[in-house]
Amino acid sequence: MPLTAKRPARWSWRSLLPWVVGVLPLLCGLLVIRWQTEHDLRASSQATSQEVVRHIEQILDSLSTAANHLLPMAGQPCERAQLALRVEVTRNAFVRSTNLFEHDTLYCSSLFGDFDEPVDAQDYTDGHLWLMDGNSVTPGHPLLVYRVSEDSRGAISTVDGSHLLTALRLIGEDDVLRVQVGNHWMGADGKVHQGTPPIAASAAVTFASTRYPFSVHGGYGADKPGAVMRARYPALLSLLLVLGAIAGGACRWQLRRASSPRAELDRALEANEFVPYFQPVVRDGDYHWAGIEVLMRWQHPREGLVRPDLFIPYAEHSGQIVAMTRSLMLSTAQMLSPHAALLEDGFHIGINITADHCRDLTLLDDCQTFLQHFPPGRVVLTLELTERKLIEPTPVTLELFEKLHAMGIMIALDDFGTGQSSLNYLRQFKVDYLKIDQSFVAMIGGDALSQHILDTIIELSAKLELGIVAEGVETEVQRDYLAHHGVDFQQGYLFARPMPGNELLLALAARPGSLRLPQDNAPEIMRG
Repeated sequence: MPLTAKRPARWSWRSLLPWVVGVLPLLCGLLVIRWQTEHDLRASSQATSQEVVRHIEQILDSLSTAANHLLPMAGQPCERAQLALRVEVTRNAFVRSTNLFEHDTLYCSSLFGDFDEPVDAQDYTDGHLWLMDGNSVTPGHPLLVYRVSEDSRGAISTVDGSHLLTALRLIGEDDVLRVQVGNHWMGADGKVHQGTPPIAASAAVTFASTRYPFSVHGGYGADKPGAVMRARYPALLSLLLVLGAIAGGACRWQLRRASSPRAELDRALEANEFVPYFQPVVRDGDYHWAGIEVLMRWQHPREGLVRPDLFIPYAEHSGQIVAMTRSLMLSTAQMLSPHAALLEDGFHIGINITADHCRDLTLLDDCQTFLQHFPPGRVVLTLELTERKLIEPTPVTLELFEKLHAMGIMIALDDFGTGQSSLNYLRQFKVDYLKIDQSFVAMIGGDALSQHILDTIIELSAKLELGIVAEGVETEVQRDYLAHHGVDFQQGYLFARPMPGNELLLALAARPGSLRLPQDNAPEIMRG
């Protein structure tokens, strides 16, 4: 129910939204950082792969130069060419061995001189390059072989795979790098594998040489982006956490503010959810209706009719009761004025006011607006002072009460005898009625002390020539006791409970001697 402090604990969009709002900046920030990290890693991986390609191209330039220098000697006897083969190995640090072949047979080697080994051009990618998994001299040790040919003769130069391994490990220390030649590839483990190299988990790139038939595959492991983010952006990650906490806290504060009692009352006031209920006041003797007291009720769209004790005290504490009362007076006037013929002349309409209403003269305008809805003399407006807030006898308050009386408006002290300032109000302000609190009426025939207090209040009102109204009359014993002691008016469940406007109008129309409601208005009243 509205304005209650305790609600069953449950997850709802209001409880989840602050978490969502708090996580959203962090998530968006992480996505941006992740994208930036991936972008940087990809750029770094591509630069590293390009650097490895350039380094291997330099190695292959040495092999190509050596092989092309030896190509004219292919076909000559090995004893004539062997010195030239060894000179090329000596001159170039990258060249491990040089060889000559003719008619698909390697016949001369810088290592062994005369040699006899088949040469298959199909082993070489584009007829030039072969990544070998070792040879007869160093089995299982990678070699990169470069081949040039002219007709059926040619030259072959080789480089030790350790030079490739150095490039993969040193140039790309943190990268996952693999060099691929045809259907063979080698990674940082120094072993030659067949097939297609696996794609890196993060920032995978492939950069192919434009001069030689090989490519380099680069990238990083799956944990690299997280490590980079933690290493590069600790301050930014901390800031995102702080911003997320601030955003979540601000959202929670705003939701609490939006769902606060003040905000809820403002919303209800704007939606015209505060509606008048009416409880009749009967006169002594014939117990006919002499007037009504207007009671505020809250017709909540979800909770239904809300008890006044759940929202009136807070409205008085927050000062919103003034606007709520103004709305109540206007609703009452608009509801009753079309049916003013049902009201007897001098029909009393009582409305509760508090200390907040007495701080300026705005109440005069509200009362004037209310009375203008009715023919002159048809209703008597009675303002009932409550004591939940103390009314100070300031010059503004005294002027307000004087002008209210000049307008013919009556002043009554509500719940007389229960507050701390009732007697002071009698001394400080001009009062027309006392309303005996129902707690004293309930003790009739029971608590002797309370009954004596009740008798004293009745006697006091008679001496001060004040009218008196007894609230909370529920039994005939109470009714007869009050009538016997000269109480002017009575109000309570014995006569009628508080009722909505449509029921009030039907009850007024049903009274003996009253004017009947027009037939075209009756359905509208019933629907109200």
